Amino acid sequence: MQMKPASIYDIEEIYNIEKNTNKHPWSKENFESSINAGNGSLILKIEGNIVGYAFFSIAGSDSHLLNITVSKDHQKKGFGNKILEKFIYQSKVLGATVIFLEVRVSNELAISFYEKYGFKRDAIRYNYYNGNPKEDALLMSKQGL
Repeated sequence: MQMKPASIYDIEEIYNIEKNTNKHPWSKENFESSINAGNGSLILKIEGNIVGYAFFSIAGSDSHLLNITVSKDHQKKGFGNKILEKFIYQSKVLGATVIFLEVRVSNELAISFYEKYGFKRDAIRYNYYNGNPKEDALLMSKQGL
């Protein structure tokens, strides 16, 4: 098992996981622009294959989790925990004291996953996610890293 930052060369593999895992996936361009903007990233590889990833931005004392995903065939095996724990650690090392994220209000599994790590429900951002119908986002944060 190996964890390291994503590179532009990983985009194709990451995008294949994204589109096969998420109902509303990021585009290849979203991943490319995140890397090109200098945002942080982590990929988890097993036997040379990416099985999960996280993308995040850090500005001053704020860390913002943008995307975290584990491939369908590797879910429920603790890999999401490993990625989130490494992301929290990196955020702390890079000077963040709070982490923010948005999650679809319908994604109860993800919400309980974040709560397990001490994230609190802060607010609702109405009609945040595109689609038909649009969906609200639950804003969550973890203080005092």
